[in-house]
Amino acid sequence: MKIVVCAKQVPDTNEVRIDPVKGTLIREGVPSILNPDDANALEAALTVRDNTPGTTVTVVSMGPPQAKEMLRECLAMGADEVCLLSSRAFGGADTCATSTTIAAGIRKIGDADIIFAGRQAIDGDTAQVGPQIAQRLGLPVVTYVQSVREIKEKSIVVERQLENGFEVIEVTKPCVLTAVKELNTPRYMTVKGIIDAYNTEITVWNEADLAIAPEDCGLKASPTQVFRSFTPEPKGKGVMLEGSVKEMAGKLVSVFKEKHLL
Repeated sequence: MKIVVCAKQVPDTNEVRIDPVKGTLIREGVPSILNPDDANALEAALTVRDNTPGTTVTVVSMGPPQAKEMLRECLAMGADEVCLLSSRAFGGADTCATSTTIAAGIRKIGDADIIFAGRQAIDGDTAQVGPQIAQRLGLPVVTYVQSVREIKEKSIVVERQLENGFEVIEVTKPCVLTAVKELNTPRYMTVKGIIDAYNTEITVWNEADLAIAPEDCGLKASPTQVFRSFTPEPKGKGVMLEGSVKEMAGKLVSVFKEKHLL
C-alpha cells in the first residue's frame, strides 16, 4: 500500500509579527516549523505503515527551497520518501492554486491508496486545501479524522470529529483524510533518522516536472487575493463594579447613558 502525506512548513505563530506600514507578515528571523496538524497526519501514516507490511509513506510539500529542512524532519520521523514542489511560478498561490499544484505532485508520485493531510495550516486556518486536493483528484474525502479504526483491502474505517461527538465512516480507497490533533501524538525524530535525513537528497519538482502551465499555478491562478493583514488594536481594560446588585445595576445604567447606549 502507498500512502502520501501532504505537509507544509509554516511560521511559528508564537513569533509572527505584522509590518504596521505594509500590512504584511514579517518572516525575517521567524522560525519555521512543520505544521502541527500535518505532523498528526504523518504520524497516522507511519502508524498504518508500522501495522501494514509492504506500506510506504511519501511526504509531499509545496514551498520555497528552505522547506527542505521541514521535509528532512519528516524523514527523521520515519517517512520513506519526500518530495518538494518548488518554483517561483508557485509563489502567491491561494488554496485553489495550491491544491492544483499538490494534486499534480500526487499524480506524479502515482498509485496512492491513502492521502493524509492536516485539517488546516496554522498560518491560514482555511481547512480548504485537503478537500480541494480530493476534488482535483476525483477522490472521496473525510475531514476532521480523529481515529483510524480499521484498514480493509478496499476501504478504511475512520471516526470523523463533530462538535458534540463523532461519526463512524467507511470510505473506499483511494481517498483523502484530513487529521485533527486528537488523532494521535506525533513521534519524535530519532538520532539515526536525523543523520540519515541529512544524507538524503531531496527530490524537487517544478511546474515543468508536473506538466502545469504557468498560468494554472501560483498567483496567476489564484482568485483569492489578500489585500491587507493587520494586528487588531488591543481592547481596553474591563471595569469591575462593586456593591450590591442594585448599586451595580445603577452604575451600569449610568455608564451606558454616558456612552449614549441608553
